Amino acid sequence: MTWQLMDKPSWLHLEAQFDFVRDMQAVPQDSQHHAEGNVAIHTQMVLAALVNLPEYQQLPLLQQNIVWAAALLHDVEKRSTTREDENGRIISPGHAKKGELSARNILFRQAETPFAIREKIAALVRFHGLPLWLMEKPDPERTLFAASLRVEMSLLCLLAKADAIGRICEDQGELLSRIELFELFCRENGCWDQPKQFASLAGRFSYFHYQRGTTDYAPFEEQGSEVIMLCGLPGMGKDHFIQKFYPQTSMVCLDDIRRTHKISPTDKNAQGWVAQQGKDQAKILLRDKQDFIWNATSLSASLRERMVSLFARYQAKIHLVYLEVPYKQWMQQNRQRQYAVPDNAIARMAGKLEVPTPDEAHQVSYYINGEFVTLFK
Repeated sequence: MTWQLMDKPSWLHLEAQFDFVRDMQAVPQDSQHHAEGNVAIHTQMVLAALVNLPEYQQLPLLQQNIVWAAALLHDVEKRSTTREDENGRIISPGHAKKGELSARNILFRQAETPFAIREKIAALVRFHGLPLWLMEKPDPERTLFAASLRVEMSLLCLLAKADAIGRICEDQGELLSRIELFELFCRENGCWDQPKQFASLAGRFSYFHYQRGTTDYAPFEEQGSEVIMLCGLPGMGKDHFIQKFYPQTSMVCLDDIRRTHKISPTDKNAQGWVAQQGKDQAKILLRDKQDFIWNATSLSASLRERMVSLFARYQAKIHLVYLEVPYKQWMQQNRQRQYAVPDNAIARMAGKLEVPTPDEAHQVSYYINGEFVTLFK
């Protein structure tokens, strides 16, 4: 998994290096959809199918490596989600969503990968089944448009095609037809070779947050606070970022609330009270239409959504900023902090990290190793 090499590692090499590859051997699959056998057999077949596709061979080397890594990781969390249903069929519900988290963590901690490349791979893992199941979603267009902000559809279809070919099943022809229809749907909706375009950032936020309107709607922007909502693991440099870019801006900091009231971050029973105190402080600033920084880890999309909803009720414009430094630097920075978080605790947090996506706020930025990075073009 080195991005400069033309030759891909052998399966034996991967098994020797990574526990997630070794785990695949013990994960069964349903014989109707995967008569070839376990996840290890399927993944090897997918990789073989991928490198033999003309579309893959015509890609630049970097894109080849991205989609190859995604193919290796696409079923990584079948190991934790596979079970028998009430009819005795083998299923793996949620393996793609959980697989995104594991792919991100593996490429952050075990096979250090540049941020932008890592997130492209993680997004492909997350959406690898979308070309097959898009039309079964409650709102196919909205689902597609959100995905287009994160993943290149041509690479996604390439991965889906290799996934369909790299198995033994009776409905392989139907799967490939679904992928062709998905490509046509992407082209018809203007998001095959670019993210879906919106009339304005406010229009994009309105479309996804309120689940209504159209992509060409540009709402009137009411004057409210600008909220800089930080997101990042402990020790990633949020305080330094604030000092550099927003030294005079008001701030709501959950860590400060904990320290003021001598509450340990590990005291789970008190975290709801801490969050409520932070919300109360934020409401005062929102009512006064005062700009401020929301300084918290905000690691999960569901937690961020609750806070974004609160800010939006006061007509605030939300700028979500994600911060990250390389793994070894992060560990060192955390240990040097006055209030260091134990290594085992931050390792658990890293495994649950959901990097913010462009549909979550009016603006989403990525501040990586001291520089702003363009992730989704």
